[in-house]
Amino acid sequence: MSLLAEYNLALSTVIKTCNSQGFPTAIATLLRTLVESNDITLIIYRDTAMPQIEFFMSPEGESNLDMFRSGVFLIDPYYLAAAKDNKSGFFALKELTPKGFKNSEYYKTWYRHSGLHDECGYLIPIDDGFINLSVGRTDSYPKFNKALLSFLAEIEPTISALCQRHYNNTKPATSATDDDRLPKQLQTALDNFGSTVLTDREQQVVNMLMHGHSTKSIAEILCISTETVKLHRKKSYAKLDINSQSELFYLFIDSLMSVKGYKSGDTLSSYL
Repeated sequence: MSLLAEYNLALSTVIKTCNSQGFPTAIATLLRTLVESNDITLIIYRDTAMPQIEFFMSPEGESNLDMFRSGVFLIDPYYLAAAKDNKSGFFALKELTPKGFKNSEYYKTWYRHSGLHDECGYLIPIDDGFINLSVGRTDSYPKFNKALLSFLAEIEPTISALCQRHYNNTKPATSATDDDRLPKQLQTALDNFGSTVLTDREQQVVNMLMHGHSTKSIAEILCISTETVKLHRKKSYAKLDINSQSELFYLFIDSLMSVKGYKSGDTLSSYL
């Protein structure tokens, strides 16, 4: 069977499954028909619910997904691009990550453990939120080349139209969590993390570290030396009683999970 025939067969299945439970699997199959990938994830972010993982396929298993939904998604480059910068379309990961991303502690302590070797994906606006349809490769595959990225970008109108047709007319399979926390509230928690313990500059540095910026990147953005950034980081870690970026990362998640019915303020105020 030719590639065109396989594509048409997969596309017809996607169209048939619109507004049904089979849609997420069908759209993932369509993408895998067009490009080799062993890691595809479809996440729907609705304004009134926590992230809903509609489809997940990865050779690495699902061990990190609960933590991702609990709060890690707040510093995911794709989430930030859509939620904070209102971006939509097709993007390679490198287009959305800060300079020196692979040298950042966020990458070292979180992203690389996902097993991904390369990633690209679609950010698709819907009536009450947006969708992130991610196409990834682990170390067993080569990185996406320019031709593949260009091809995936060219089919973006079709992928977006199909997802919008489905998700604007259906609801997530499961409802929001019982503690009624919403993404916007969690974003407020991240923005205010450490405000009751740290100085304004220390909090700023910590927040940028949480978002994956390296020491060099922070220094360039804030127009200060790398040594000054390191000093702010050292003082912040001492005040928070931690020793590394990974501990900072988990301190935020732990403090967030400890607060029920969060509305505003620093989650550390009660946690510590």
